[in-house]
Amino acid sequence: MVALLDTHQHLLYANDLPYSWTADFPALAGRAFTLEDYKRGSAGRDIKATLFMEADVDEARRLEEAPFIAAIAKQPGSGLAGLISNLRPENDSGFEAELERADELGIVGFRRILHVMGDPLSQSSPFRGHVRKLGAAGKTFDMCFLARQLPVARDLAKACENTRLILDHCGVPDIAGGGLDPWRADISALAALPNVTCKLSGLLAYCRPDAATLDSIRPYVDHVLEAFGPQRMIWGSDWPVVTVTSDLPTWIDITQEILGALSPDEAEAIGSANAVQVYGLDG
Repeated sequence: MVALLDTHQHLLYANDLPYSWTADFPALAGRAFTLEDYKRGSAGRDIKATLFMEADVDEARRLEEAPFIAAIAKQPGSGLAGLISNLRPENDSGFEAELERADELGIVGFRRILHVMGDPLSQSSPFRGHVRKLGAAGKTFDMCFLARQLPVARDLAKACENTRLILDHCGVPDIAGGGLDPWRADISALAALPNVTCKLSGLLAYCRPDAATLDSIRPYVDHVLEAFGPQRMIWGSDWPVVTVTSDLPTWIDITQEILGALSPDEAEAIGSANAVQVYGLDG
């Protein structure tokens, strides 16, 4: 079994913070998914550490999320090695203050959810200028784009060559609809840019609920492995979103089967070593 560093652990404290988006997902709506729940779901499966991934708190209260989770991370035995916080790079207002508080809160990187936004958002000069500032400050930027938006993601990556960009969920392929193309060509184009890392996460959520299996995702996994190579991939659980079609133990077990087909060095790279380097973590 390969030790895993989970770079995409959402925590939903629904009694403390609002997550309106979960109303569209019966498996998530109105429910809390806490650190204790995650630990129960991953027990015995060799999760060595996690990175909290921002969970799209409602805009009016989004700045409360990072301090709230940072306090949890400081608790003994939390297992949280850092936070990937929400950010609005399109806005000048507040950007510098959010970047300045990053180290104090244990923030190793940032994310702006883009798959529900218009393409021009990430194409603006302020947006790209701020993403370049993240790179200058040694912080990463996770990109969450739909498959049809991958050319937009590539343009962003080319415009921000100094910043380490992480493509979440393998570029959100339409697995349920068999959408291998043009996703494959667009993934290969992104992989040609050395500042982009691919995150092996989220894939089961894009399967039909009755077909959330390794066989369903294998063509997509095989392609990102070929395009990026094991040295430019990291792993994430996307919990609790994974519960929309599957569950955390199943995804971890599928991950171990994927990694088991690789060399030990390649498996360790995807499982944890690359994430340590990408996010600048203590080994």
